[in-house]
Amino acid sequence: MKKRLSRRTFLKSGLKKGAFISAPAFVPAVVLGVGDKPGANERIQIGVVGMGARGQNLVGNLPDSAQAVAICDCSKSRLRRFFKPKGKFKKILAPFLSGDDAQKLTQYQDVRDLLEHQKLDGMMIATPDHNHAWIALRALTKGLDLYLEKPLTTTIADGRKVVEATKLYKRIVQVGSQQRSMELNRFACEFIRSGITQGQGLGKISHIDARNLPGPLIYHSFPKEDQPDDLDWNLFCGPTPLRPYNKAFWIKDEYKVGKILWRGWDFWKDYSGHLVTNWGAHSFDMVQYALGEDRSGPVEIEVQKPTQKELQKMALEWANKTPVDPHLGLASENQRRFWPVTLRYRSGIELRLRSEIKRMCFHGENGKLFISRNKFSVDPPELVRDPPDPSLAKRWQGVGIVARPHIQNWLDCIKTRSQPHAPVEVGHRSNTVCLLINIARELGKNLRWNPKTEQFVGDEKANLLLQRTQRKEFRI
Repeated sequence: MKKRLSRRTFLKSGLKKGAFISAPAFVPAVVLGVGDKPGANERIQIGVVGMGARGQNLVGNLPDSAQAVAICDCSKSRLRRFFKPKGKFKKILAPFLSGDDAQKLTQYQDVRDLLEHQKLDGMMIATPDHNHAWIALRALTKGLDLYLEKPLTTTIADGRKVVEATKLYKRIVQVGSQQRSMELNRFACEFIRSGITQGQGLGKISHIDARNLPGPLIYHSFPKEDQPDDLDWNLFCGPTPLRPYNKAFWIKDEYKVGKILWRGWDFWKDYSGHLVTNWGAHSFDMVQYALGEDRSGPVEIEVQKPTQKELQKMALEWANKTPVDPHLGLASENQRRFWPVTLRYRSGIELRLRSEIKRMCFHGENGKLFISRNKFSVDPPELVRDPPDPSLAKRWQGVGIVARPHIQNWLDCIKTRSQPHAPVEVGHRSNTVCLLINIARELGKNLRWNPKTEQFVGDEKANLLLQRTQRKEFRI
């Protein structure tokens, strides 16, 4: 007989422990020392680094229990733009800019100056991915708690360093995988997990179908352009090679090339894992959660070489998101970033990335569960009795990417010193899944992975890709 999971059973299993509490009242702020925690009624002093779209969204989502006291960006024009936002950001930032906190903001171009001179309790890091690790490590050594946007890092080795530094300095780090806080996503993942451990819900899982997201482009030689006077290009490049400036490496989502809203730094391996780590950091995080693999991961990665006709079809499916020009997007090694991949866990459960899949689906012995951001559905629907109230989804909706409850969970944990919904080890392990996909594609071969040692088994060439050479100025 098929067993069903009720909301009451689920709440008893742990969701109540992560319930959100209301924001504390305003009182004058007190800056903390290393190892201290704020009092119940103190506003937490926050610095925000990276004032692109995500950084603006974070400030607009900051609960009243915290105060943004400093903003930082390598581009001074981005700092100026923050105070005169356009489009949707006008509405997102209006409450903040009309209040007293905006008048007290300190601005920095170099995050090292911010860390040296600004008194903070915590920092929100929303820079391009390649700058996450070195900024996070410096901030941790200063005793700051972090809200670190996903994906955690661009390499697995850097991710492990951030995890160990978090432990060493006893800091609270929340990764920006906000689906971890969404009630409907949490219910769905616990529903799946109960089936694996207790025979409830879907029962045993055979495989998960997921969308075949494209990986990053290998470096392309664009001509040198005159860089803006108010941009510190050295800071933008950070630990990566100091390339000649070209806006194609920097500006994201602000102009079009053909039908593509150009994603700038997000396209390139030096700076990002592209859609595998951008979108996949959310999707595969749900897989890790549902399978109970939060501190482990897959053990085998298999790549499937498509025919040229299949490859062209895959590339054209993404033509509005990523370059497919024959001299760029489909040139030599860049072809492999579209290859289908299968990841296998020690339990035998497979995560299959296929181009025909549009919604992620868990296949169990009792039925199927489809999951996406802030929603899920089950087939047959009677497997779930008394599901979460659908109205809970509304608190995650609104202008911009609403992250307020996830941020509030971080702020609550700063005060209680308890683990947040998306702690750094969890964010690192989910990001590792993404990076394993990109490494297997780059090499064009199957790999075996030891999640305990975080090394590839019997493949030194693959192990060389676990880390990258970093410029001395930004090395920790």
